[in-house]
Amino acid sequence: MWNVLLKKAARSLAHYQTLIVGFALGLIILSVSRLLLFIWQFDRVTEAANIGYLMVMGLRADVVQMGYLTLPLLLLAPLFLNRWGLGLWQKLQSIWLIIAITYIAFMEISTPAFVMQYDLRPNRLFIEYLEYPKEVFSMLWAGFKPWLFVSGVVVIGCLYGLTKLANRLNTSPPIDNKKVVSSLVVWPLLVILVFAGVRSTLAHRPANPAFFAVTSDALVNSLVISSAYSVEYAIYNMRHEESAASVYGKVPIDQILNTVKKQPHLVEKTFPSEKYPTVHFNPASRNYNKPKNIVVILEESLGATFVKDLGGVGVTPNLEQLRQEGWWFKQLYATGTRSVRGIEAVISSFLPTPARSTVKLSLSQQNFYTAADLLSRKGYFTEFIYGGETHFDNMGSFFTGNGFQSILGQGDIVNPQFVGSWGASDGDLFNTAHQRFKELEKIGQPFFSLVFTSSNHEPFEFPDNAIELYSKSKNTVENAVKYADFALGEFIKKAKRSEYWEDTIFLIVADHDTRVYGNELVPINKFHIPGLILGGSIKPRKIDSIVSQIDLLPTVISLAGVSSWTPSIGQDLSAENVPFANRAMMQFGNNYAWMTNDAVIILTPSGSMAGYYDFHKNSFVRSSKVHDTLYNDALAHALLPSWLYQNLAYFVPEDLN
Repeated sequence: MWNVLLKKAARSLAHYQTLIVGFALGLIILSVSRLLLFIWQFDRVTEAANIGYLMVMGLRADVVQMGYLTLPLLLLAPLFLNRWGLGLWQKLQSIWLIIAITYIAFMEISTPAFVMQYDLRPNRLFIEYLEYPKEVFSMLWAGFKPWLFVSGVVVIGCLYGLTKLANRLNTSPPIDNKKVVSSLVVWPLLVILVFAGVRSTLAHRPANPAFFAVTSDALVNSLVISSAYSVEYAIYNMRHEESAASVYGKVPIDQILNTVKKQPHLVEKTFPSEKYPTVHFNPASRNYNKPKNIVVILEESLGATFVKDLGGVGVTPNLEQLRQEGWWFKQLYATGTRSVRGIEAVISSFLPTPARSTVKLSLSQQNFYTAADLLSRKGYFTEFIYGGETHFDNMGSFFTGNGFQSILGQGDIVNPQFVGSWGASDGDLFNTAHQRFKELEKIGQPFFSLVFTSSNHEPFEFPDNAIELYSKSKNTVENAVKYADFALGEFIKKAKRSEYWEDTIFLIVADHDTRVYGNELVPINKFHIPGLILGGSIKPRKIDSIVSQIDLLPTVISLAGVSSWTPSIGQDLSAENVPFANRAMMQFGNNYAWMTNDAVIILTPSGSMAGYYDFHKNSFVRSSKVHDTLYNDALAHALLPSWLYQNLAYFVPEDLN
């Protein structure tokens, strides 16, 4: 009896055997890869949860992934299960097997290198960086040669082996009408089974990566799913990414605005525009005969990790010296982990979202608030100066459309002394900036300039003999930071001897820290960055309160003597008799942290987590003793920027200038 049943089953499934083998092979590859990754990250994985449970959850996620790959072809089966289409059906299955399994294998073999860089599986960054092959390949070639070689071997091996396997599986006897009929009969059952595997739950919503986020460690959560699944979901989110409400839940906009406007630094403000509901007037805290020039020096990946005064290793002696001459921020936090997120926060004072930075989104390429747009309306000449290619991360397009009158990139730096993978060195960049500022000062033109460095970026290339190396091997992050600090120090020395020094306010700030590691949903300590406001008119001051990147430009613009209408809800820290907001917000993937001195709320797609940040141990501590008001503040600030972006409401209309 059993033999008869097995023969019938084999006959019914004969025309699906390549799909079935591919499905099973994919599960095996993904499970073995996950197990190896768990062994590699054994301490973090075992601290987060039971490995057996995580492996089972991972297998469940892999069924979802393989279901996504299998279902489209399976749905087409009835079109080919006939005497005329069987040959093509076999070829389609063979092609599917080779492409699908090679893709799965390639993504898994690429994972360790990505984890070493970003402490997560491949995600949206994996896709975004594909737009810049030159820069990315240079970085990979310098730091990950073994993985490039291994990945190439794996791809070639997969293509060869899978081709052999496909040929063997599709060597079939003459067409059997009974097999064709039985294959059509069993088709609906296979579709139902695969669909059920893709859905993975009887709950209202099908499973997604958030469903498998079962620990408080973001890396471990990412290891539970496959890299292919992670990237595919990132692509999906990039197409549906504008709304934070889809991640954290919906709240009426009136309620959101009411919560935000009750913040201490906003409660006394008047908001006259219904279309642009956050626009308010910010009076300057300083008055001069002529407003000051403003120079923002955005330092690539210069986190507190490298600054001794902030608990780092101490490879920034020039910054350590300069901090005694201006406003030094002891507890300044970046809003994200990418340069474009830092640009968004510093130049636009825009809150972070789960979406890509507004530097890259379509609706913000024009009529989106930036400090450059504000100051150009006040008669300033506005310019972006970068040592690399200005098209990178869509910076040139965003800046041109939003108030920057001039864009200078690598091609505009005359006779650079050193050019690396990411462009001209910081020394060459600052020499160009210095010349520009002297020229503008000479003709009496007030200016706003964003100077963005790049030497502290993998593969960490900089001129020989420029510094005394901190690490024995030259091309390390510590040496690159030390060179970036050296170039900054040399520039400030020149600036102090120039005529524009007394007329200029400088903001020196990091875009983000270097690689973000940590076994927490949001590794807060890796968002800690240095910030310094400097200039001839600035008196030394140390600020111990918690400050966000979004607070910096409102403060600098006010210190420069410029009163303005602004949609930014960042705080002017120079305003007298106004208590500090004492809060920071951080976006890490789909997780959002709202931190005050007393507590921290972390919003995730699957709920929220409350606690506080232990500044001595640099770690988040869970606690139930957190007031609901803090949760409401966090949620309102997490949802507001998406609404402002979607409704084209982050802008100052002409009638308010």
